[in-house]
Amino acid sequence: MVKKVMLMDKSSRHAQTKLAELSSLDKRLINLLQRGFPISERPFLDIAEQLGSNEDIVIERLNHLMATKVLTRFGPMFDAVCLGGAFTLAALAVPEEKFAEVTMQVNSFDQVAHNYRRTHHYNMWFVVGAESEVEVNQVISDIEKKTALPVLNTPKLEEFYVQLYLPA
Repeated sequence: MVKKVMLMDKSSRHAQTKLAELSSLDKRLINLLQRGFPISERPFLDIAEQLGSNEDIVIERLNHLMATKVLTRFGPMFDAVCLGGAFTLAALAVPEEKFAEVTMQVNSFDQVAHNYRRTHHYNMWFVVGAESEVEVNQVISDIEKKTALPVLNTPKLEEFYVQLYLPA
């Protein structure tokens, strides 16, 4: 059975939705990967065995899910704070005519990990990760100087783990 899920295209000026078709294998693969990734010589083979599939199909499905943007990221998630660093989620209200210029300015900072356009007063959201809170605050100050725009700084106060599990 093929299920359809709604995807939001956040790269355009206005959010658009389109349907992505997910097979039972796709959903089981996504669910399994949310519980962790095997550390072994052939992790995709380990995953395939758990799913009753084969290694080549698992790799092909992951590539397909990335290419169709059902998955937008596949990789480790590091807890910067546990590693001795700091991070924050920040936002800017960027005039439309300056959006491309401000995007380049914000992305010029090595400490900016992600940068997303949103349909909202605060239309640019980005993550700043650094070695310390002092450095995070300095980067935010430098971004404000470079862009001539005030940055909304929203540091994490509490962490929640929310996972999406799809019925297969």
